[in-house]
Amino acid sequence: MSIEVSNESGLDISETELVSVAKFVIEQMDVNPAAELSLVLVDTATMADLHMRWMDLPGPTDVMSFPMDEIEPGGRPDAPEPGPAMLGDIVLCPQFAARQAETAGHSLGHELALLTVHGVLHLLGYDHAEPAEEKEMFALQNRLLEEWVDAEVAGYRRDRQAERDQRLLDGSRHFDGP
Repeated sequence: MSIEVSNESGLDISETELVSVAKFVIEQMDVNPAAELSLVLVDTATMADLHMRWMDLPGPTDVMSFPMDEIEPGGRPDAPEPGPAMLGDIVLCPQFAARQAETAGHSLGHELALLTVHGVLHLLGYDHAEPAEEKEMFALQNRLLEEWVDAEVAGYRRDRQAERDQRLLDGSRHFDGP
């Protein structure tokens, strides 16, 4: 799986975290592991331009998704190729997201992770134009985000435990002498 990040926003954003959440969602949604994704972070002026050109709506927005291939989770089993080469592009606007994060009472990192999950789901064909679609998509989005956070916390704890274990082992070598 290849995920490319281009940060044109002017803000220092954790690209590693964005790649981690995108990769997690793609894996959980059973997308072919050969899939490629592009994440682009832009400033508000660029996002406002994209929003007007593609959605005919004024002003910036938080996230836009531009799918490249029509896909289904797991790819099509009858397709001659193993799966889609390019899922598409997710465009995020960190400045816009920062205001939303503040209003919601959580960090910018959390908001960008949420928007990345949202963007990937749009690339996979989910939408929220109708109430039933919105209910399904937002429930899935929240579940995936929660599972990713849980996995990140578990990984952090494993890493810290491994560090403590290594320090303990290193210290015990002092008792190995004659």
